[in-house]
Amino acid sequence: MTKVKTSLGRRSFIKSVSLAGGGLIIGFNWLACKGPAEEGSEELAMQMPDEWFELNGYLKIGDNGIVTIYSPNPEIGQNVKTSMPMIVAEELDVDWNNVVVEQAPLNTEIFTRQLAGGSQSIRQGWQSLRTAGATARQMLLTAAANQWEVPVSELSVENGVIKHQGTDKTIGYGEIAKAAVNVEIPEEVELKNIDNFKIIGTSRKNVDAKKIVTGQPLFGIDTYKEGMLIAMIVQPPAFGMEFKTMDAEKAKGMPGIKDVFTIDTYPEDMEKEWSDVAAFSKLVVVVGESTWQVMQAKKEVKVEWDLSPELTKQIEILEKSAGMDGVSGLESTSIHASLMADVGSKKSEIVRRDGNPEKAFKNAARVIERSYTCPFLSHNCMEPMNFFADVSGDKAELLGPIQTPEYAELSVNKRLGFDLENIDIQMTRMGGGFGRRLYGHFLVEAAVISQKMGTPIKLVYSREDDMTNGVYRPAYHVTYRAALDGNNKLTAFHVNAGGIPESPLFANRFPAGAIDNYLAESWSMESNISTGAFRAPRSNFIAGAEQSFLDELSEEMDQDPIQFRLDLLDRAASNPVGEENDYDAARYAGVLKLARDKSGWDNTTGLSRGVAAYYCHNSYVAQILDLSVKNNQPLVDKVTCAVDCGIVVNPDAAKNMVEGGTIDGIGHALYSEMTFKDGVPQQSNFDTYRLIRHKEAPKTIDVYFIENGIDPTGLGEPPFPPIQGALANALYKATGKRFYDQPFISHMQDDLKT
Repeated sequence: MTKVKTSLGRRSFIKSVSLAGGGLIIGFNWLACKGPAEEGSEELAMQMPDEWFELNGYLKIGDNGIVTIYSPNPEIGQNVKTSMPMIVAEELDVDWNNVVVEQAPLNTEIFTRQLAGGSQSIRQGWQSLRTAGATARQMLLTAAANQWEVPVSELSVENGVIKHQGTDKTIGYGEIAKAAVNVEIPEEVELKNIDNFKIIGTSRKNVDAKKIVTGQPLFGIDTYKEGMLIAMIVQPPAFGMEFKTMDAEKAKGMPGIKDVFTIDTYPEDMEKEWSDVAAFSKLVVVVGESTWQVMQAKKEVKVEWDLSPELTKQIEILEKSAGMDGVSGLESTSIHASLMADVGSKKSEIVRRDGNPEKAFKNAARVIERSYTCPFLSHNCMEPMNFFADVSGDKAELLGPIQTPEYAELSVNKRLGFDLENIDIQMTRMGGGFGRRLYGHFLVEAAVISQKMGTPIKLVYSREDDMTNGVYRPAYHVTYRAALDGNNKLTAFHVNAGGIPESPLFANRFPAGAIDNYLAESWSMESNISTGAFRAPRSNFIAGAEQSFLDELSEEMDQDPIQFRLDLLDRAASNPVGEENDYDAARYAGVLKLARDKSGWDNTTGLSRGVAAYYCHNSYVAQILDLSVKNNQPLVDKVTCAVDCGIVVNPDAAKNMVEGGTIDGIGHALYSEMTFKDGVPQQSNFDTYRLIRHKEAPKTIDVYFIENGIDPTGLGEPPFPPIQGALANALYKATGKRFYDQPFISHMQDDLKT
C-alpha cells in the first residue's frame, strides 16, 4: 500500500454527525491531495444533513450503509458521474450496489474547478478521491476497533462490512458510522495497491443509463417550471453587423406572444470573464408561451442591421495590407484563404529554434514543403443550446447545461449586480458540449431576459440560431518544411503555423526534441467571427497535418512510416534535443508499437492503410485505419487504436470515448466546414453542414489500452486529433493523391467532376 497525507495539512477533511441520518460525512478538497440499490426504494432513501461545510467535495455514509457520493463536475457524456464515484468507492471498500450518485450544485465556496473541459476531471481528482475514500475507511475501522477493544491491525473490510479476524465479529459501515465521527481524522492513510483494485478497472454501467434510455428528464431542454415562458433570439445576419432599428408590431400581436424587445447582453462597461465569448451583444428577443409560437413570431420581426464600425475597422486594415479589393470588413472564406497564405510568410514569430535550421536548409540537397488547411467548424451539440432563468428581486435561479458554471456565476454577478450568494446555478446533464458550452453567453442572456420580463424564462436556440451564432473552431493554416542531405537523411525541420484568430502550434511537441535543427514559428490574424475551444483545441488540426507530413516525408526517404516515427522517438528518448520537450518518447513509441502489433501492420489486408500517433491532454494515442474507396466515397473498414492514458477506471466507458472520438475525427475531417460570404454563414442546418452518417462510421474499432499503472490522464479528447492524419494517409494509399485541405470529401468530389 502507498501511504499518503490525508490533507497535506489536515484542513481538507472535516467531519460531522449527520443530524438527520446519524451517519458520517467526510469532506475533501479535490485538488489539495494531488500526487445502487434499487432506484426509488424508500427504505434506502437518505436524508440530507442540516449543515454542509466549506469543502470541495464529499461523501456521506448513512446508518443503513448506503453511500451517497456527490459529483461536483458537470456531466457532458464523458462519464465522470460514474467514474469519479468509482474511485471513492474503491478506496472506501464499499459494495458498488450500495452507492448512490448525485450531481452536486454549483458552490464556489465548497468546490474547486467545477469545470468540464481539458480532459482533466479524472486526472486532477484521482489522488484526492482515493484519499477521501481511504480516510473514511480508516476512520470506520478505528471506530469498530474501539468498540470491540481490539487493534485496528486485526480488522479487515470487504464490501462495507468490517470483520475481526480473531472472533469473526462483523459490523456494517452503516452500524458504525455514527461512532466514527468521534474518531480523530488520521494524518495519513494507506491507499490500496493497484493490484488489489476491485472496482477500478472493472466496467460499471453509467449511473444515468436507465434514465437516459427511458427518456426521463435529465437535460436542460427537459426543464419545465410553472409559469415559465419561452424566449428566442433574433441575431444579426452577418458577423460585423449590429442592431439598428426594428418593427415588431405584427409579431407582438401573434398568438401566445408576450413581448418583443432588445437586450444588450454585455454592455461596454461590463468586465467580462474569459468564458463570455459571444458573437453579438445587442439582440432582439421574442418571448411567448410556446417554442412554436415564438419561432413563428421571429419570422415577422422586421429588423434593420448596420455595419459595426468597431468590428469592421481591424478587418479592413488587414485586408488592405494584403492588397484585397472590395474591402468592407465583412469577411469571406475566399479572403480568409488568401490572407492566411500571405500572413504566415510575413508576420511569423519564432517560438523555438534548435541548432542552426537556416544553415541546414541552405545546404540541403532537397527540401520537402507542404501546406495544410482546415475551415471553421460548428460544434453542433445534439441538445439545442438552452438555459432556464428565474430572476426576481435580487435573486437569480438558473438551471441548465453548462461546462463552466463557476465562471457563468461570476458573469451573472457582474451583469446583474447581484451578490454571489444570491445566484444559484444548478447543472443538468448535457447533451453534448465539445467546448461549445464552455462559453456561457446563453446563460447570461436568459438571466437578462428573465429580469426584464419579471418571470421564469427558458431560452432556446434553434439549430439555425446556434450554427450561425458561433462559437466556432478557428480556421488554421500550417506549412511544414524538411531538409534532406545527399544521403537522404533528415537534417532540419521547420513548422510555420497560424490561424484565425489563433495559432495551432505546439512548439515543444514531437518531432521537436528528435531533430538537431528545428524551427517553429507562429502567427495569427484578427477576425469578427467568434471562435473558441473545440474538442482537443488546436490539436484537432495540427495533429492530422503533422502526421500527414511525416508520412509523406517517410515516403520521400523510402522508410516505413511507423519505423520512421519510432527512429525519431528513439532519438528523443536516448539523446533529446532541448530541455522543454513536453512528451515522453518511450510512452509515445509504446502506443505506436502496440497499434502496429495489434493491427498486423506488415500483413496485407487488401485495404489501404494509414497510421498516425499523437500526444495531447497528457495521453498518447496511435491509430491505424483501413479503408477502401468506391465512387470517390471512402469506406472505413477498421480502426485499430492503442491508448496510453494510465490506469483505466471504467474500461467500457473508456472504450466508448475512444470509439466516439475516432468517429468524430473521421467525420469532421471528411465532411464538415463552415464558410462565410460577406460575413454571412453559408451553412445553417444539417442540410448544408455535413456530419458523418451512421453508415459512414468504421465497421470495426478495436481499442487497446497500455497497462502501466501510471495515474490516469486525459481521455475525452486525445483520440480525436490523430485519426485525421491516419485517414489522410490511408486515402493517399487508396487514391494516389495527398489531401492537404479539409474537408477531404470536397476535394475527392472535385476529382470526380474533372
